[in-house]
Amino acid sequence: MINQPLLKVEDLDFAYEQQSVLTNISLTVYDRDYIGIIGPNGGGKTTLIKLILGLLKPQRGSVNYTIERSDIGYLPQGNLVDESFPITVREVVASGLEHGLTFGRGLRKNESRKVREILERVGLTSLSKRSIGELSGGEFQRAMLARAIISNPRLLVLDEPDSHVDNRFEMELYTLLKDLNEYMAILLVSHDIGTISPYIKTIACVNRNLHYHSSNEISVEQLKVYNCPIEIISHGTIPHRVMKEHNH
Repeated sequence: MINQPLLKVEDLDFAYEQQSVLTNISLTVYDRDYIGIIGPNGGGKTTLIKLILGLLKPQRGSVNYTIERSDIGYLPQGNLVDESFPITVREVVASGLEHGLTFGRGLRKNESRKVREILERVGLTSLSKRSIGELSGGEFQRAMLARAIISNPRLLVLDEPDSHVDNRFEMELYTLLKDLNEYMAILLVSHDIGTISPYIKTIACVNRNLHYHSSNEISVEQLKVYNCPIEIISHGTIPHRVMKEHNH
């Protein structure tokens, strides 16, 4: 069976107030892809994600989908939830359901079951009634990830999900994402190729242009060719290498 694409980014240009950010970007995402999007700060990684999600419109080119927008789950960079708002972990997760969480309406039986199952999957069952503002950084990211995947998306998009979390959660997160990749495609934005390389399948280097690499391994020399000045910080049994910023 031919693997059909979920979306195609074709010949895309984007600028903020005449300042070019992305030029001639093309990328195809297939079912069960696991693409690591890497590149320097300011290189356009988050902008590309927002274009893919339809949050921004390109000046040229297009993003074409074979799936519905509702089939895309999104875990953004930073906190989009007011932690002082009196809402529980269970309610935050339930707000990711197809019909959301409506004031005055309780969850249907099947919705409650979905919430219970996803809370168990991300290890938050015991914290389901806790206020969102009482969570640690790792617990909060678990809750937001659960919200992003509760409707079983075909594509999961994550923008630096390991920011401001401890090492324990970081490894648990990537293990969970590996399991999720069994039935959904993943686009993962990261600045740390050393950490994500054991989990991702392919790499897209974004620094105004996009260079696609059909492997999860990439060398310093290749990054130089791609004009992608990022740090390589490896962990565990992977050799530790740090690449200095360069102009090429």
